[in-house]
Amino acid sequence: MNRKRILVLDGHPGGRSLSGLFTKTYADAAVAAGHDVRHMRLSDMQFDMDFGDGGYKNHKPLEPVLEDFLTSLEWAEHFVVSTPMWWGGLPAKLKGLFDRTLLPGRAFDTRVTKMGMPTPMLTGKTARVILTSDTPMWAMRWLYRRALMHQTTNQVMKFCGLKPTRYTYFSGATNADAPQVSCWSKQLEALGGSAA
Repeated sequence: MNRKRILVLDGHPGGRSLSGLFTKTYADAAVAAGHDVRHMRLSDMQFDMDFGDGGYKNHKPLEPVLEDFLTSLEWAEHFVVSTPMWWGGLPAKLKGLFDRTLLPGRAFDTRVTKMGMPTPMLTGKTARVILTSDTPMWAMRWLYRRALMHQTTNQVMKFCGLKPTRYTYFSGATNADAPQVSCWSKQLEALGGSAA
């Protein structure tokens, strides 16, 4: 087995959630399999979510918790984030985390471009998004064209160099009963054990 460095992020802004359970399940299985894991919780992170008047040349200084997240992302070979889908997108605090930390000079280089696009700087990494929702997969695919998945894959992860990004999608999350949650957790145990 190849030991991997994995950053696992519970991307739910609340302290108790399925996302929290799922990231703990994944992280515990990865550790048990011998992988090197850092586990962070968005609910524990206090920072100003607003990019505000900051620009690429004059951005806000990162709070220590944001520096810790970015340093861990740079360290990791595999990034796992579990998040709910709210109103067709990411929770505002998770979006704020990406807004504040994925900046030029650390995540991408605007000085070196190819076909007008900045050069990714977080290369050699893969990602998995564990996405919970009440939207059935058929609706996610046919009505909403997987918009959140396209945005997260192409305009966040791949833009910074993380590829491929794979998804584990659990629908019916609000009213999931204990057997369903247990079934989902077993899937995540398998993924964590194989660092997938």
